[in-house]
Amino acid sequence: MYKQATQRTAEVLSLPPQWLGMYSDFITKNASAVSQIESALRSLTYIIPGRFRESEIASESLHSGVQLLSLYHDSLLAKAMARYSGSQKHHPTPHNRYTKFWTQRSPTYKRLALILQMIQYTELLWEMAAKRKGEKMRWRVVVLLEVIKAVCRLLLLRLTNSRPLLSPPLPQREVDPSTLEDKEASADGMDTPPSEQAVEAENWAMPRTGLSMPSLPDSHDISSYLLSKVLTADDIKPPKALLHRVSGKGELAEALYMLRPVVYALAMQRFRGDRKSWTPWLLGLTIEYGARQLAKKDFQERLAGGLRGLTGLEREELRKRGWALGWWMMRGAFYENITKAWIHGITRKLRNKPLLDIVGGVVEDYEFLWDQYYFPTATM
Repeated sequence: MYKQATQRTAEVLSLPPQWLGMYSDFITKNASAVSQIESALRSLTYIIPGRFRESEIASESLHSGVQLLSLYHDSLLAKAMARYSGSQKHHPTPHNRYTKFWTQRSPTYKRLALILQMIQYTELLWEMAAKRKGEKMRWRVVVLLEVIKAVCRLLLLRLTNSRPLLSPPLPQREVDPSTLEDKEASADGMDTPPSEQAVEAENWAMPRTGLSMPSLPDSHDISSYLLSKVLTADDIKPPKALLHRVSGKGELAEALYMLRPVVYALAMQRFRGDRKSWTPWLLGLTIEYGARQLAKKDFQERLAGGLRGLTGLEREELRKRGWALGWWMMRGAFYENITKAWIHGITRKLRNKPLLDIVGGVVEDYEFLWDQYYFPTATM
C-alpha cells in the first residue's frame, strides 16, 4: 500500500505544470460544485464504517483521500481569494488570522502543520494496514505516529515563541464558493450587467459636495450588515497577539498536553492493548486533566483579570480542549467496562422503531471502529 501511495504521489508531481494550472482553474471556477461533491463523499464515508467488514481499508482510504484532496483545494481557494482581496473586504476569523500569519511568516511552520494535518487524516488507515500484520506491529505504528505528531507540535510551540498550539494548526476554509465564482466570472468579463436602478444607486452623487453615496444593504439583511461593521478588540490586535505566550507552568502544561497521547499509546502497548485495564486510562486522563488545570492556574496568576483576560481565540481553544475530555468515555477501560454496555442498552431500545432504528444502526456500525481501533477516538 505504501509503494502504491508513493507511486501515485510521484505521478501527480510529475504532471506537466500546465495540467496542474488547468486543474487549479477548474476548482476555482467550479468551487460550489466541488464543495458539494466533497461534502457528499464525506457523508458517504460516515455511513460506510462497519457495514462492510472486509472492505474497511477501502472505505477508510476513500475518507482519507477526500480529506487530503480537500486540504489541497483549501490551498487553491485561499490563493484565489488572495488575488481578489482588494476588490472586496474579507474579515477572516481570529483562528484564520493567527494561523495564516504563521504560515506566511514561517515556511517551517507551514510544513510542520501540513505534516501534522496529513497524519491526522491518514492515521486510522495506517493503523488498519498495520493491524493486518498483527497486534504487535499495530501498536508500533500507533506509537510511532503519536511520537511524530508530538515532535511536530513541540516544534510548532518553539516556532511560535511558546504560544499554545491551535487545532487545527492551518487556516480553515471560510470562502463562500459562489462568491469566488462570481469574482472569477467578473474577471473573465462574463458577469451579468447590473440593472439601471442599481447603477443609479451606486453612482448617485450628492449635489453640493459631489461625493458619491455608498450602496445600501438589502432591507432584509440590515442586522448582519451592521454586525459586519462592528470591530472587536481581537479584530484590531496584530495576529500573533491573539494568543499569549506561555512560560513556566504554562509551558509545562502545554508540553504535557502534547505528550499525553504518546504516554497513553505507550501504556496501551505495554499492556498489550488490554482495554479493560484501568492503568493506561487513568494515566492518560490524569495527564490531560492535570495539564488543563495547570494551564488555567497559570493564566489566572499571570494575566490581568485572570481567565477573564483571555482572548476570544484562547477561550475557544480552551473550550475545544474541555469538550475533548469527554472522549475519555469512549476510550480504554471506561468504554469497555461502562460506556459499551450503556450504548448496547440504547441501541436495543431503538430497534424496530421507525427512523430511530436507523440511528441505532449507525451507532452499531461505528461500534466496530471503537472496539477494534485506537485512532477513531483520538482527539489530537
